[in-house]
Amino acid sequence: MRVCKILIKQRTKIRMENGKKYNKKPQKDAKAFKDGDKKKYDSRRDSFREEEQNEGLIVGRNAVRELLKSGRTIDKLLVQKGEREGSIVVLVAEAIERHIPVVETDRAKLDKLTNFAVHQGVVAMAAEKEYCTVEDIIAIAEERGEKPFIVIADGITDPHNLGAVIRCAEGVGAHGLIIPKRRAVGLTPVVSKASCGAIEHLAVAKVTNIAATVEELKEKGIWVFSAEAGGKPYYETDFNCPCAIVLGSEGDGVSKVVKDKSDYITSIPMYGKVNSFNVSTAAAVILAEVSRQHRS
Repeated sequence: MRVCKILIKQRTKIRMENGKKYNKKPQKDAKAFKDGDKKKYDSRRDSFREEEQNEGLIVGRNAVRELLKSGRTIDKLLVQKGEREGSIVVLVAEAIERHIPVVETDRAKLDKLTNFAVHQGVVAMAAEKEYCTVEDIIAIAEERGEKPFIVIADGITDPHNLGAVIRCAEGVGAHGLIIPKRRAVGLTPVVSKASCGAIEHLAVAKVTNIAATVEELKEKGIWVFSAEAGGKPYYETDFNCPCAIVLGSEGDGVSKVVKDKSDYITSIPMYGKVNSFNVSTAAAVILAEVSRQHRS
């Protein structure tokens, strides 16, 4: 009887120890999983901060040339060692004339600074471009004596696309661009380079809520057109009014809440095998038509 009790106690002890081991392992794994998530989150956060900090970095010859024209404060001009040909000579001369420090550096440093973007041997470190308000954009139209022509980027995440949209908007004479604060790309160096410097000449407002901004624009007498499939062909749409054109994100297009609040849906008819254009291509087509109607 005594032997049986001893055996039972030993078995119970082994089971308890095994249970502890079994329970400890998942806890350790769970902690490791949480730590891994935290590292991933910290990495994303650091990347986002780095992107924000680099908004004052202007990359590429065209972008730097337009920056010099804009009059924005420039801290210094970084030039790759040995680059003394073509347009870069003009940029350096203008920088020296404006008493902007010109620093020669090696390619590796420029590559690291620009995250290996195509910098063409020149990078400017400038004060960050100041965002304006929606009211400022409307005021620009009033100063020019023109009907407001505003472009709204609803969640564009690709910096090359946003840069191309900015180039289109500025080129056709739009008065400004509205972008959201979250879930979209900001005015990064890649955006600046993709815009070929047009970003220096276009007013940009950053808002918390695109849908609420659409409502505010409508209250101010501005008609809102969303560029989406299934709407009226753009060449049959009457844009000859104070208007805002909403361009959606690359994957999802214009968000449902913004589309529902829009006055009209306008589309580009597709007759080939593909069923849509890239957002920057669609912007070029529709914004050019808006500009034509406003000036006819």
